[in-house]
Amino acid sequence: MPAAGDAAWWDERLDEALTAVVDECGASSGGVYLLPDHEDVLHLAAVRGLPAEFIAPWTRTALAAPAPTSDALREHRLVWSGSQQDFARMYPRIAVTMPYHFALAAAPIRTAERRWGALLLLWPGAHPPHLTPVERDRITAGSDRLADLLARAAGVGLPVTAPGRPRVLPLQLDEAKLPASAATAFAERLPGGSCGLDLNGRVTFLTEAACDLLGAEREDLLGAIPWQALPWLDDPVYEDRYRAAIISRQPVAFTALRPPDHWLDFRLYSGEDGISVRITPANSGPDAAAVPARPRPAPVSRAGQLYQIMHLAAALTEAVTADDVIALVAEQIMPAFDAQGLAMMSAEDGRLQVTGYRGYTAEQMDRFNSIPLDERIAPMMRAITAGAPGFFGAPAELARAYPEVPQVTGKKAWAVLPLITSGRPVGCCLLAYDEPHRFAADERTVLTSLAGLIAQALDRAHLYDTKSRLAHGLQQALLPHALPAVAGLRIASRYLPATRGMDIGGDFYDLIRLGPTEAAAVIGDVQGHNVPAAALMGQVRTAVHATAGAAPDQVLVRANRLLCDLDPDLFTTCLYAHLDLAAHRAYVVSAGHPPPLLRPPGEATRVLDIPPGLPLGVDTGSAYPITDVPFDVGALMLLYTDGLVEAPDTDLDRALAVVAARLDRAAPDLETVATDLVATAQQSGQRADDIATLLLRATPH
Repeated sequence: MPAAGDAAWWDERLDEALTAVVDECGASSGGVYLLPDHEDVLHLAAVRGLPAEFIAPWTRTALAAPAPTSDALREHRLVWSGSQQDFARMYPRIAVTMPYHFALAAAPIRTAERRWGALLLLWPGAHPPHLTPVERDRITAGSDRLADLLARAAGVGLPVTAPGRPRVLPLQLDEAKLPASAATAFAERLPGGSCGLDLNGRVTFLTEAACDLLGAEREDLLGAIPWQALPWLDDPVYEDRYRAAIISRQPVAFTALRPPDHWLDFRLYSGEDGISVRITPANSGPDAAAVPARPRPAPVSRAGQLYQIMHLAAALTEAVTADDVIALVAEQIMPAFDAQGLAMMSAEDGRLQVTGYRGYTAEQMDRFNSIPLDERIAPMMRAITAGAPGFFGAPAELARAYPEVPQVTGKKAWAVLPLITSGRPVGCCLLAYDEPHRFAADERTVLTSLAGLIAQALDRAHLYDTKSRLAHGLQQALLPHALPAVAGLRIASRYLPATRGMDIGGDFYDLIRLGPTEAAAVIGDVQGHNVPAAALMGQVRTAVHATAGAAPDQVLVRANRLLCDLDPDLFTTCLYAHLDLAAHRAYVVSAGHPPPLLRPPGEATRVLDIPPGLPLGVDTGSAYPITDVPFDVGALMLLYTDGLVEAPDTDLDRALAVVAARLDRAAPDLETVATDLVATAQQSGQRADDIATLLLRATPH
């Protein structure tokens, strides 16, 4: 036994334990993550069977993050993903960057006393989709041994820590069964060229034929990484194929152009110690001489597709509403995967509902609405109820799987992707093609990964839509449902909620009948865009109603004192106009509110000069001067909140002049005028503030 503080000795024992469990379980690679004291982040301490470059993005994983090791430790369970598609459904964000064939298991490393970390194991893509009981027992036994080792280390004064960089364990391989010279002679006799790469991608072996085909000297290639030593191989697709071979342990191939016109076929065969590469001319074979040289298409790089996916993922974080999500998916995914049709569907009350579509007609989509969620009927129902994707490359494939589905849309291939968040389906995404389409395994994985990202964004959007409806419902409930009729006065009002963010505002308006020929018009705006602002707006309206009929300045003085006593940490602008329709006068007071606009009979519209007092809720001693304004028959007055005229990079005086000009051209019908006032604001797109307007026209009694 070493000294109690010999950390290196314990690290070696941990590495040995990891090597043993990887070998016993028949895994191709594995790693140990540790959870240091007083941390919520898992650190990769040691890895075997993968190069350090591959694991760099996952050396640290937050315990709360959706990741296999985090889930295993946090939920105290064995996490298993038996296929590429399983992994894409479970962990879409990770799968987007690892669209390879592999199986994966993660097990918690813990004792009764505490959590120590997690064990991660990977198998080649050829592994069966399910763990055998023996494999499960070996994984559990291995994680238990690791936990016991870490507990014993802590018992001798070595708390769990993680190295600054994970240790990449060397492979212990058997000696070659053939002498090196015999193996080299064997490779040289084969047609084409042969090349060997280690797990880090460096060239370890080359035949003369390989050097000739690659157009480089042996000494320039040995020990080098091909896509760094040969500029024409410096394309993400080639490194991606190497990664696919290492992780999946399955043969992969690609074709590359060695300038100026030499096309070469590369076939990669992976093992636990590296990769064997066969290099042949693209038109090689017994009949090569009879085959005329022809231009070959440039290899299709999945990197470009992944860039579009990453762009979509970033854009989805900014999508606010469900319509935003659907539009982004249509703009990004359809072109990226050359699809001609898109439909987003959800389940409501046990029936299918179409929430958005592109490339279909309304009549075609109506066929899908309100169909019972029976997974035997159509792949969309199975995606929603069972969370299972469906890929149908031709109409015959769909007909075999779902003979009852009528093929009436004219599409020839379909990808049906379940939208799953937190383990529950929230809907499905249907991609359709006008011609038959072969869905390669990698494409299926990427699409399934994307579906997970879309589901998360759609779930957030639905939550936003629900909260937004509730919030604006609250605000509408606090606004008057109808304004009273007053002899000698015509009125029209509009309220337009902001389009940016899901918050609600404190804009309000009201008309209070004070007598046969008198009324009070009030409009205001509470600071902020949240529920407290809306609640305070209701209190201000109540205060104004309670004192309406008093002198106009006293109405605001009393409302101001109430708000100061409440001390809501919010202030309110307010404009109050006492209308004496018999005397054709308006007595106006302002608490920091934008001034009204008045169009006298036969004259141009002007902005009234109303001395603004302090906003309500600022100073208990505030005073509010009264301005006496003529309000003759035919006069038109506009009360509004600042959302009508204020916007980024907009001059306020110019904005008021535009509104005044619009009033000068106003139609006789007041409702038409009110609609016209907010129409421009609606066309301007994103608005950060609500808009409230109140139009008043003096008429004969």
